[in-house]
Amino acid sequence: MIFHVPEYAWKLLIAVVFISYLFGSIPFGLLLTTLGGQGDLRRIGSGNIGATNVLRTGRKDLAAATLGLDAFKGVLAVLTGWIFCPPEVADRGMAVAAVAAVIGHCYPVWLGFRGGKGVATGLGAMLALSPLAGLVGCMTWLAGAKVTRISSAGALLAFLVMPVATLALNGFSFASSAKPLAACLISLLILARHHGNISRILSGTEPKIGA
Repeated sequence: MIFHVPEYAWKLLIAVVFISYLFGSIPFGLLLTTLGGQGDLRRIGSGNIGATNVLRTGRKDLAAATLGLDAFKGVLAVLTGWIFCPPEVADRGMAVAAVAAVIGHCYPVWLGFRGGKGVATGLGAMLALSPLAGLVGCMTWLAGAKVTRISSAGALLAFLVMPVATLALNGFSFASSAKPLAACLISLLILARHHGNISRILSGTEPKIGA
């Protein structure tokens, strides 16, 4: 049973959640743009701390670095769950670590719980948690963004597809692994964080890439 956790493992899981949240809450976009002389990223463009808003500063190098580092936060969190948890609870440890990292990015303690939308961190977490589903998500993101010329549209498509891919890899069952549940929770959070983008996409006012 994926929801059964031995008593001795609870403290390990709680520690993994805490560490993963802290990893996820590191605001790399804000740090890089500040160090790069671009000012406070929260006062630029959408005010978001992610790579898409970093790109609005005109610094493609900083945007690429933000994208990579934000994704790495998700990978590092999942690896933490795998390393710190014993084999019998590693699946659950990796799953809660993935979710905690995305929550950390979206609600970082350092910024008064006002963070990003979790796309890069979510993709990194999914690549580490379920590599094949993560790759499907990355390809969907790139294809969706290329076709629509809207970054958020590609991201939304990716996080609609990845839970389905993760479930398919687990026989469309939540019983044997915590990974599908984690994928669903991450996707729900990211979709919720994009409520404004969804409204603008539907109304045709969402900015296109390069605008």
